[in-house]
Amino acid sequence: MGGGAPVSVQSMCTTRTTDVEATLAQIRGLAAAGCEIIRVTVPSQAAVEPFGRICEESPLPVVADIHFDHRLAVAAARHGAAALRVNPGNIGSWSKVDEVIDAAGECGIPIRIGVNAGSLDPEVAARPGLSLAEKLVASAEAFVEHFSTRGFEDVVVSAKAHDVVTTIETYRALSRELPEVPLHVGVTEAGTLQQGTVKNSAAVGILLEEGIGDTMRLSLTADPVEEVRVAWELLGCLGMRRRGPELVSCPTCGRTRVNLIEIANEVEERLKDLDLPITVAVMGCVVNGPGEARGADIGIACGEGQGMLFAGGEQIRKVSEDRMVDELFAEIHHRFG
Repeated sequence: MGGGAPVSVQSMCTTRTTDVEATLAQIRGLAAAGCEIIRVTVPSQAAVEPFGRICEESPLPVVADIHFDHRLAVAAARHGAAALRVNPGNIGSWSKVDEVIDAAGECGIPIRIGVNAGSLDPEVAARPGLSLAEKLVASAEAFVEHFSTRGFEDVVVSAKAHDVVTTIETYRALSRELPEVPLHVGVTEAGTLQQGTVKNSAAVGILLEEGIGDTMRLSLTADPVEEVRVAWELLGCLGMRRRGPELVSCPTCGRTRVNLIEIANEVEERLKDLDLPITVAVMGCVVNGPGEARGADIGIACGEGQGMLFAGGEQIRKVSEDRMVDELFAEIHHRFG
């Protein structure tokens, strides 16, 4: 990541690391959804050996998430971690940090310096006259500087808060102060699916549009697959990367003569299984419907209990409301595989 590479999509397992099969099953599901890097907690010595087995069998690079005990970071590095995440607020003294740095250096893996507003170093948190954003930046900078004095430059930085404005201010400052360091962006503790999607889209969307961010996790209190789906939707909306289909559908109005909300929801659900970077339009009336359907790769413009199917800008055929979704997907599979 960094150096002009595309922004990568991350998530984190919600399973217990000691349950190897459940964790691997979740990783495989996340990989199928488009996750590119996965983080797994290593909360105890009992999790170290299972973590190593997960690393061996995982289809994705596995980052070890470490808090409180630096020895777990050292062990995770030696058990196959693709990277380490350490928290400056709880990893311990510089001598303990140095042991982690040495282990990562010996294993040839990077370290993410993961600052969080909810677990700031008490000394940094107590500094007077600084905003939360400034405290987050100060903590990250101190660690990057220490790593540099140890000759370790293979780092990624995150400095997360639950507040959108604080998140934006923090990452703008980090991009100025640490221009050579890749940044892992996201809003932490963002909330459930709806609120978390809005908050992450607002903060991360602004940052990515400004060229800030090399990798991201959009934290949601939901199935982690949803984090990945939202991340790809965001990247697609910004024109940065597209993995799956984009759905174009109208908000409906009094002119709509089909059950468009139900139709659009069914189309959206079925599109989740397609790894095709196409645009699909489902429109409710004759005002914008034909134009949007014609402009999409494939689409339907609805009328009274029926719709006109479009593909490649051309009218294909009329379809009845009860056959609309099936006919749309039959045409998608015929044209795009």
